[in-house]
Amino acid sequence: MSDAVHGRGGLQDRELRQLDPDQLSSHVARLYRAAYGLCGSRQDAEDLVQDTYEQILRRPRFLRGDQDLAYLLRVLRNTWIRSARKQRPVATVTDVVEIEAVADPRGDTLTGAIEARVVYDALGRLSPHLREAVVAVDVLGLSYKDAARALRTKEGTIMSRLHRGRGQIASQLAGR
Repeated sequence: MSDAVHGRGGLQDRELRQLDPDQLSSHVARLYRAAYGLCGSRQDAEDLVQDTYEQILRRPRFLRGDQDLAYLLRVLRNTWIRSARKQRPVATVTDVVEIEAVADPRGDTLTGAIEARVVYDALGRLSPHLREAVVAVDVLGLSYKDAARALRTKEGTIMSRLHRGRGQIASQLAGR
């Protein structure tokens, strides 16, 4: 096979770029919301983001295209899974949080002004797979394709998990 297919000096290498550590700060707030959605505790979310950045900054990282956020979610998720294995049981009950309203990652704020705590409580009751999909798409704003890459699954699986997860959250919110 050619060098381009193997990535040795070929086209694939030109598509790679090093993750810029100076740009990581622009993702902190979104990554924190994702971490909070996964673990349900302000302190655990802060620790998870810190551990994620520590992991990333240990050595240079190379990414294709504009995949920073998807890559950060993958590392965040893997760090969360590792920490969950170390400290069982993992708390998913939410603390009071400073996030006042749930903002749409695309820029709109929910006009119903549902308290973030209520939404994160509902999110914390989802199974880990459903929670990861909802966090990737609805909290971080990743596309289905990027979420599937970050979570190492198929787009159809993401869509199915989103449908089920959103439905369960809606049911919980309707019951309040």
